[in-house]
Amino acid sequence: MDKNLALEMTRVTEAAALAAARQMGRGSSEKADQVAVDAMRTALNTMSIKGTVVIGEGERDEAPMLYIGEKVGVGDGPEIDIALDPLEGTTVCATGKENSLTVIAMADTGNFLHAPDTYMWKIAVGPDARDVIDIKRSATQNLVAIAERKRCEVRDLTAIILNRPRHEKLITEVRQAGARIRLIDDGDVSAAIATCEEDSGIDVLLGSGGAPEGVLAAAALRCLGGDMQGKLMWRNAEEQDRAKKMGIEDLDRIYGLKDLAKGNVMFAATGVTTGTFLKGVRFYGGGASTHSVVMRSETGTVRYIEATHDFKRKPFYTTPDGSIYLHLGEENK
Repeated sequence: MDKNLALEMTRVTEAAALAAARQMGRGSSEKADQVAVDAMRTALNTMSIKGTVVIGEGERDEAPMLYIGEKVGVGDGPEIDIALDPLEGTTVCATGKENSLTVIAMADTGNFLHAPDTYMWKIAVGPDARDVIDIKRSATQNLVAIAERKRCEVRDLTAIILNRPRHEKLITEVRQAGARIRLIDDGDVSAAIATCEEDSGIDVLLGSGGAPEGVLAAAALRCLGGDMQGKLMWRNAEEQDRAKKMGIEDLDRIYGLKDLAKGNVMFAATGVTTGTFLKGVRFYGGGASTHSVVMRSETGTVRYIEATHDFKRKPFYTTPDGSIYLHLGEENK
């Protein structure tokens, strides 16, 4: 992939973040997600790519935009597979809490797992604990292995876990093992990335979350040198049937990092609300500021971009029919 796509990706995540940030704290996760989807799709369709959404908002009959299989871009340029989450942490954004992001990853065709919309059991760590995790082992055994690699005790570790009733047994086990826990309401992509951030204080991500988010997290960890394993969790036979139609033959397979995201991968994210990873959008008279990150697995380069947006010079993006205004128009007043 052309490295110049990386900067174009940040323009996409910035557009979605600027739209979603107008909905911060306004109580509607659906509205926040919808304006982010509209903005991201509009921005993607300005890129000189032949893009296919392989991780998106759902299947075609469930998602009117950015559905799995949707073609985006102007129709020329390289053929690219796209994994995206226009707003990770919709409830977080709607309630004005921390760590909501807009996220996108790109790779050459065929390099992302075409993950169905189901749950995935995940374990993720940063570079200092790569190659020691094993999803087949218990949480306690993995914590011991991570502590040994980091030359510390289990009680020195902090695990990050989604605060869900389904994680009650996991949380009890981690506490009994002696590790500390940070419970989060949403956002396991940013949580996985936190394992690679030295200042985050997070050592391991444990538990189940969305399978599509698992692919996005893997793309970021590929760039950051981390490690991850995942196993799809089926809720019913219908999900299994849909997965088989998407090309998944072994329903019990354990996926390593490069099974989820292989080859040359690019990842970009922009903060919507401020968190441990990125600062959120800040509006001021006539403009706004954004904080983004863009990464490349080929070189390991990680760039943080702080941008100012002058709405007088670039007042808005619109959909083709002109109905969605990202900054100052009717949709976001």
